[in-house]
Parts: sequence; C-alpha cells; structure tokens
Amino acid sequence: MSILMKVFGLTIDPLTNSPILILKDMEGEKSIPIWIGLLEATAIASELEKVKFARPMTHDLLKNLMDRIGLRLVKVEICDLRDNTYFALLHLVLQDEAFTMDARPSDAIALALRAEAPIYVDEQVLQKSKEVDLGAKEEIQDTEAKKWTEILESLSPEDFGKYKM
Repeated sequence: MSILMKVFGLTIDPLTNSPILILKDMEGEKSIPIWIGLLEATAIASELEKVKFARPMTHDLLKNLMDRIGLRLVKVEICDLRDNTYFALLHLVLQDEAFTMDARPSDAIALALRAEAPIYVDEQVLQKSKEVDLGAKEEIQDTEAKKWTEILESLSPEDFGKYKM
C-alpha cells in the first residue's frame, strides 16, 4: 500500500552539502529524506517558489511536450529503496492506455509538481528508510541516525527558509 505524501521542503546536509528533499505524509506523522542532486533540487525549488524562467528548463520542457501529445501524469510513486538508492515510477496515461515508467525520484517529483500530480511512497520504502535512519546499516551509527530521525520528524514548515539556488 502506498501513502500520499507532499513535498515538505528542501534542506542541505551539513556534512556533505548535498540537498535533501523532505517528503511528509498529509498528517505530518511520517517523513522520508531523499538526498538529491543540486540540479534536481533547483528544479524542485523553482517550482515550489513558482520561479519562471525566460526559457523552459528540462522538466518544464517535458511537461510541455506531455501536454502537447496528451500524455497525462496520474501519479508518482516512490516504490523501492535498494542499496541506499530510491526508485520511482511515473504512472502515465496516453489516450486510454495506462502504463508506468522508471524514473529517479527527484525527476519524478519535479515533474509531479509541474503536473500537479500526487506523490505516493510505498509503505515498505518508508520502513526501509526508517531502518536505514535507525542505523540498520553498518556505516550509520545509531546515535547519528536517531538524531537525524528526531530532527526530520520534528521539522515544521517554518524551519525551512528559501532554498538558495
């Protein structure tokens, strides 16, 4: 079963300076951090802030193309977590044919924001993420993981400033 999530915000990992995308469920009880690339973070941040560019960026171009040919993004699903890598599916409809396509979660979410499509996370992914956060993997120490889990679960929208691009 999948849980409806929303983009809660973007932050920076202080150790690696990598952007982290935070998704939370609609009740704000469950969250998932996804480390993403700077370009993808910029694409997400620009859509969250409704920044318009003179020329279409990659995700805008894809959305424009989809609109032109009648391809509709029904939903995005973060469907797996393997070896610290998240996997996503785009659920699409063209004419009367429904199908899925593999995508990186950051690209899928950037596109979902533009298409106003819902974002879902499989419950098993949430559980796997929690196991990683709680130090199930050798490279993550228990105290550090628990600290991150507490920080991520206690964040409120006011904790996020504008993402610097």
